[in-house]
Amino acid sequence: MRILLFTGKGGVGKTTLAAATGAALAARGRKTLVVSTDPAHSLGDAFGHPLGAEPSEVDALLSAVQIDSRTLVDTTWHQLRAELQTTLAGAGLDTLDAEELTVLPGVDELLALSEVRRLAEHGPWETIVVDCGPTAETLRLLALPEAVSGYLARVFDRRVTESVRRLAAHLDGLRALLTEPSVTTVRLVLTPERVVVAEARRTLSSLALRGIAVDGLVANRLMPAPGFWRGGAASWLRTRRTQQDTVLAELSAAGFEAVSRVEHRAVEPVGLPALLEIAAELYRDADPLDGNGTPVTPLLRVRPAPEGYTLRIAIPLGRDAEVDLARVDDDLAITVDGFRRLIALPESLRPCRITGAESDADGLLVSLAGNRGRR
Repeated sequence: MRILLFTGKGGVGKTTLAAATGAALAARGRKTLVVSTDPAHSLGDAFGHPLGAEPSEVDALLSAVQIDSRTLVDTTWHQLRAELQTTLAGAGLDTLDAEELTVLPGVDELLALSEVRRLAEHGPWETIVVDCGPTAETLRLLALPEAVSGYLARVFDRRVTESVRRLAAHLDGLRALLTEPSVTTVRLVLTPERVVVAEARRTLSSLALRGIAVDGLVANRLMPAPGFWRGGAASWLRTRRTQQDTVLAELSAAGFEAVSRVEHRAVEPVGLPALLEIAAELYRDADPLDGNGTPVTPLLRVRPAPEGYTLRIAIPLGRDAEVDLARVDDDLAITVDGFRRLIALPESLRPCRITGAESDADGLLVSLAGNRGRR
């Protein structure tokens, strides 16, 4: 099983590229499901095929579905929430408190992700392509299994019942699914504009913090090559393409070299023939599952140093990235451009204190002094 998650800033064309990738995989003989977790639900428009909350066949070996997270909240979550309320009431909390404590933040997005996992584990598909929401929603979605797990630990304070145990196991399964690079990877879609590229850089940092692998960047909607320019619009097209090439050159200089490119179409690509044309440009003769071929670097690497240890944190950082490091008990709190994650330190580093940090092309290099207290 392989799962490809497509995301990007709203309006960059991620739905079209997710649909094109699904169509290309099916054309190569893989039984493929394309799933939309984007509340906008434009996947059916891209295929030119009506979609509902259950998978339906679009073509031979190709199916698609638009997950209705609100319906999942009304069904799946209702029963589990009732069980948790009963558990809390039995622990001495009154009914009102129990109800307040079981309103989990982001539960609709969490259930959408759970539905993707269910389809992956119980469906007949070899590959699932997920059209996620815009990056802000996607980052929140991908952070939920870890965040909700921590929420449960604080609320229940280790008093685990069967209901909580089942939910905790479910969250652990989701987190394992997302962070296994041989199963799940992200394709980040952008348009060659500085504002969009800046958000893409922040997204790469946040995904790295979560331990989620990105196996490809796609620059979509490039102006056509000069051979297509005609008439009075040629000057405008030349200027626009020059600006786009400049942004892509800056992206390459910043270390993001393996960026696929797709040119803008004069006509909106709708239906399988148009989507397969885009896939042919995007992947050429390569397997759509291969990504850019870059090996996944472990998030943390520890090496001995003369005064203690160095901790390498593999996070892609922009030149203007805002980074903050702090110790929280046995965890290292890393905040990059407003995205924060607590990372459990290896046991050998827990007695150490942070003495310095610097960034380079490979991420952050943190210096720690051994056995001299904590900070």
